[in-house]
Amino acid sequence: MNAAEEVTTRIQGRVAATETSYATTSDLVDALKRAAAAHGEHEARNGGQYDTAWPEWYAAYMVAERHGEKLPE
Repeated sequence: MNAAEEVTTRIQGRVAATETSYATTSDLVDALKRAAAAHGEHEARNGGQYDTAWPEWYAAYMVAERHGEKLPE
């Protein structure tokens, strides 16, 4: 590809780094279960207090896991 060419189509199966998706309901359920288990450990490390920001933590965990990035602690 030279500098004048522009990519206008995405190859099937490729996902933009800003997008996170799950192919099936069971894939999403499994991801939520993994996030729940990890979040339980997160709360235990923080004195066992209820984390009112749990939705943000779950979202960060699930996106990082899906993209192979460092998981939140």
